[in-house]
Formats: sequence, C-alpha cells, structure tokens
Amino acid sequence: MSVIVTGATGSLGRFVVEGLLEKVPADQITAVVRNEEKAADFAARGVTIAIADYNIPSTFDGLFSAGDKVLLISSSEVDKDRVSQHKVVIDAAKAAGVALIAYTSAPGSLTAALADDHRGTEAAILESGLPYVLLRNGWYHENYTEQLAPVLQYNAFTQAAGEGRVASAARADYAAAAVAVLTGEGHENTTYELSGDTAWSFAEYAAELSRQTGKEIGYNAVSVEDFTSMLTGHAGLPEALAAILGGVEVSIAKGELAGTSGDLSRLIGRPTTPIADSIAAALKD
Repeated sequence: MSVIVTGATGSLGRFVVEGLLEKVPADQITAVVRNEEKAADFAARGVTIAIADYNIPSTFDGLFSAGDKVLLISSSEVDKDRVSQHKVVIDAAKAAGVALIAYTSAPGSLTAALADDHRGTEAAILESGLPYVLLRNGWYHENYTEQLAPVLQYNAFTQAAGEGRVASAARADYAAAAVAVLTGEGHENTTYELSGDTAWSFAEYAAELSRQTGKEIGYNAVSVEDFTSMLTGHAGLPEALAAILGGVEVSIAKGELAGTSGDLSRLIGRPTTPIADSIAAALKD
C-alpha cells in the first residue's frame, strides 16, 4: 500500500509530501512528477518517484495498486481541458481498485468559471464509484503574499473585489488537511469545505501591509474591466486567464469566498494560519 500524491513537486504537493514524511515511512509514499530532477530531494529521503503526465494517459498505466490512497492535485494548466486530464488519473485509480481518491477541488459556493473544471472532476469521481474525499480548498494566502513586489513598489494594492471578504488560509494548512485525510480513518465519501478561520477585506489586508512595512499602502478598488486590462497589459497574462481571474473578483465581491465552515481547522487540529503571519513570512523572503 502506498500513499500516492500527483503533482508532488508543485507548490501544494511539496507541502503534502513533507507532511506525509512526518506520518508514514518514506517507502510507503509515491510522488508522481513530470520532472524527475525536481523530485531528487524526495528520492534521497526514500520516497518512490513515479514519472507521469496528465496529458499522456499511458504514463499512468500500472502506477496504482489495489489499496493505495491517492491524492489528485488539480492541474494548474487552466488553459487546457483539466477535466480530461483528471479523468486520466481517475480511470487509472478505478482500474487498480484504489482504497481512496482525494481531490483538491474548489469551494462549493464559488460560481466563477474557475470552478467549472472542479465540478466536472467531482462528477467524474462520483461516477467512478471509488471511495472519495473532496477537499474543496478555499483561497490561499499566497495568492496575494507571493505578489508583493508591485504592491510595495507602488504602495497600492489593486483588486476588483469591492468590499468582499476572503477567508483564506496558508498553503501549508490545506496540505495538512490532505495529509490528515490520507493518513487518517473515517473520511470516505466526505466533502470538506476548507477555508481559513477568519475572513478579511482587502482594505484590512492593505492596512496590515502598512503596519508591517511602515509604508502607507492603500487598497485601490477598480472595476473588473480595468482589473482584467491590467492583467493582460502590465502583467502580460493571456486574455482567457485574465477573464477567469476577473470572474473570481466578482465572486469575492459577492461573498463567495468568505465562508468560515471550520472544517479546515478541525481537520488539522489547530487554528489556521492568520494572514498577518503569511505577510510577515513573505516580507522576510
């Protein structure tokens, strides 16, 4: 039996594998990656490395065995048919008869187009008949704290979410929830709505940045149209991706990412990481 993590060298996957190494022997962990070199540090610690690609179904042939627990981390390629990519993993897991498939999904309250692929994947998992856990991850602190350079340069934080609030949590918090599910019992056929313990506004985020940096940083609220134009212009993002991100701003303004179910803190057995802590960590880097 192995605990298998797809996308294991990604931003979330690395946290998951590190967490698993604290709970189970390394030889019971399989890290599925596209680039073997990026997983060299895991291999050196005894983790089994499997090379596979969501876009090449044959690479998943024989990768799973009966009794395995699989974490399907959603593809980051939002410009592709992610449901089809995920079905490659689901089909391979079903053929092997795995004990559990867990999937990093999106909040059930999210109506933005970003959630469409997640809903399609959830449906495919339910249709497979496999024991499942849906980890509906909310927004990450790092979605903002990893983008501080322009904020500090212009002393302004620009979003199009109005007075909407975000109950985000640290990436490590969501990884800890995945580890709890993969190493614990009694989670089969459960959906968890995961979010931070506290919802914050962008004005509050700017105020916290000001407090920690000693600068006067304001929240610059703009229209969705101006926001997407900024993403395609200054940031150079493709129009399709900018439109998806703009849709998330609309959802935040509606309060769709403000829910605080408490599922995340209950799963990990501690409070979620405050946004102020993640800001402090980012400012040290």
